[in-house]
Amino acid sequence: MATEKQSANISIRNCEAGDMAAIQRIYAHYVENSFASFEEVAPDTQEMTNRLQMVLQKGHPYIVAQMDGVVVGFAYASTFRARSAYRHTVENSIYVDPTATGKGIGSSLMENLINICSKMGFCQMIAVIGDTENNASINLHKKFGFTQAGILHASGFKFERWVDTVFMQRSLGDGNTTPI
Repeated sequence: MATEKQSANISIRNCEAGDMAAIQRIYAHYVENSFASFEEVAPDTQEMTNRLQMVLQKGHPYIVAQMDGVVVGFAYASTFRARSAYRHTVENSIYVDPTATGKGIGSSLMENLINICSKMGFCQMIAVIGDTENNASINLHKKFGFTQAGILHASGFKFERWVDTVFMQRSLGDGNTTPI
């Protein structure tokens, strides 16, 4: 799925089973310290591996970013909703190691994920972003042509406060003019 893509010293490749400990560590940070995920207990490596397998079994991409041979971020596209009418729409997820932010890793992952999903024939990509104050994620999505599709107010409760969910969307390929 992913083609080796390099930007400076960032390389993007398909996720492998050996990456899951690093992915779990990165994701756990966001679960435990932010509203980027509405999970409240960080899943262990085995659960993250199970989730990887579910994404891959659906034929969706799961990629990692490396710097100097170390996994510093990951991204994947998953089924947006289970009903068949949504089969041409994917939801994206992107997480960057908190010690490696600001280096273009999120942009490299996003660009690659969009390209892969477009080539796979998906027509829409949805971002479900925790917290209207998650400017890093909102701005990354805007940079790649996502527009706000709506806000679900007070839809999550984490760290003793109510939190909004932001929906953003962009067309892939020819979007809704794609012949199916």
